Amino acid sequence: MKLTALTAHAEPAARERSRPARWRKWGKPVAMSAPLVTLLLVMLVYPVGQLLLLSFHDRTGLTLNEYRRLFASPVYVDVLLITLKISLLTTLFSVLIGYPVAYLISTLGGARKNRLLFWVLLSFWTSFLVRTFAWVVLLGHNGVINWALMKLGIIHEPLNLLYSLGAVIVGMVHALMPLAILTMLSVMENVDRRLTSAAATLGARPGTVFWKVYFPLSLPGVSAGALMVFVTAIGFFITPALLGGRHETMITQLIIDQVMQALNWGFAGAISLLLLVVVLCVFLIYDRMVGLSTMTGSGASHGPRQGRGALRKAGGAVLAGLGHATDFVLASLPKRSKRTASGEASLSLRIVVAIVLVFLSAPAFLMIPLSFDSASGLAWPPHGVSLQWYHQVVQSPLWMDAVTRSMLVGVGTATLSMLIGTPVAFLLVRGGLRGTGSMLAFVLAPIVVPRMILAVGDFYFFAKVGLVGSSVGLMLGHTVVAVPYVVITMMAVLRNYDTRLDLAAYSLGARPLATLRRVTFPILSAGLLSSFLFAFATSFDELTIALFASGGLSTTLPKQFWDEITMEISPVIAAVSTCIFVFVAVLITVADRLRRRSLAS
Repeated sequence: MKLTALTAHAEPAARERSRPARWRKWGKPVAMSAPLVTLLLVMLVYPVGQLLLLSFHDRTGLTLNEYRRLFASPVYVDVLLITLKISLLTTLFSVLIGYPVAYLISTLGGARKNRLLFWVLLSFWTSFLVRTFAWVVLLGHNGVINWALMKLGIIHEPLNLLYSLGAVIVGMVHALMPLAILTMLSVMENVDRRLTSAAATLGARPGTVFWKVYFPLSLPGVSAGALMVFVTAIGFFITPALLGGRHETMITQLIIDQVMQALNWGFAGAISLLLLVVVLCVFLIYDRMVGLSTMTGSGASHGPRQGRGALRKAGGAVLAGLGHATDFVLASLPKRSKRTASGEASLSLRIVVAIVLVFLSAPAFLMIPLSFDSASGLAWPPHGVSLQWYHQVVQSPLWMDAVTRSMLVGVGTATLSMLIGTPVAFLLVRGGLRGTGSMLAFVLAPIVVPRMILAVGDFYFFAKVGLVGSSVGLMLGHTVVAVPYVVITMMAVLRNYDTRLDLAAYSLGARPLATLRRVTFPILSAGLLSSFLFAFATSFDELTIALFASGGLSTTLPKQFWDEITMEISPVIAAVSTCIFVFVAVLITVADRLRRRSLAS
């Protein structure tokens, strides 16, 4: 009896002691990840699933009519092939041209690195619409390029540079190269430079050191950059619509036509599924060969997952050949610039990087003089100086309402993204849980799914629940695409955080919440605010979701910009472009300083 009584008293006590352990193991991770999981299930999985379901289900039940129609005509297959061609060419040139920029930035330090990085970030966050519109002016009949060629006497009449494959490729490479640079840079910064120094000490020549040692270590960044550019390019529609002709139609433009004009949701779903299958196949191949974790900059130093047998030998032989060829070219130069012991880059590399940065930055700066042009056309050079176009913007209720709405939606999106994404970043970096890779893949799902498919799916969902044209709907849609960037940014910040500070607080008797409030968050405040600003910039520049979710009832600044540029090209658009460019420049300056202060703390 006594033994039974003691056991009866002991069991509840043991259960009480086990509750905190169970909470730490399961309850806490579930509570931290539940908001993000709920958001993605409601705003991503369900809407996209509903859209895809419409492609093979109608009032009569299951059907494959939309897919028969899709593959019966060669037009849609040709458009898919054109989309793949443009995306692959954009990816190739973005990575190839962006690699020297990322390489040089990764070798520098201090103020010089920050200066170069600022120009890349400025180009990265400047609106796609602003940059594409700049190329319309540059390549136009009376544009800068034709004016310069005629002044130099190279041509006697303007060339037709717009509405061609070349114009689309140039515009898309200009738009997406900063993404490739930043993705490659996140991996290059983690490459151990002592390995290349050791190879040089052992007698390896510069070309061999680069191709046999450094390049394989940077290859995960190259792969991640190529993947991000390809997935973004395949879902692009802004640049092809403004710079391309009917022979450069991309598959996302067909989806827009089916939804906005034909109102054929089933066929739009069939096209979307075809596009999604292509993207998922690319991601699966990437994950098998490299691993999704490289997209966050982690595990970069381990290199790509190596193949076996003949494939590995062939890759080694190619790299060795490139190394010998590079050494031969360097040896044939009379006065070649070598990398010094201090790590300074060669003059030729600096010149190449300077040219690339001018290519990235100059088109946006072109809008500034045009916005003050006193003439009504967008011809180069400007004629006179006037503020009339800025007055028109300020006095226009449409533009002012669009600016106000974009600001409100941007602040709401950034706040919601921070509240949802920061706990998940803590969980992924410090949780120590199994299945972190699967969780990361789920967090990156909004990046995997092409933006157009997400926008159409959300539009269909919003129409059911009455959120079309509402700021709440826009805010939720923008949060879905902004929260992955918050998670990735905060993961990078947390990896540089010294956890011994938290342990010191615990040893002095501080409870977890007090430590979080008084130690962790104050130190991470700069990184948190930087993530907030990046989320805000993502929302402020977002067009695809706004194009559908606004429902034509109310508009954001990118939507108003799009409506204006597709109806009439005027200096008013140049004035708006200048305002957006200056605003983003200030935003990036503040965010970059906060990022540096966070990494230094």
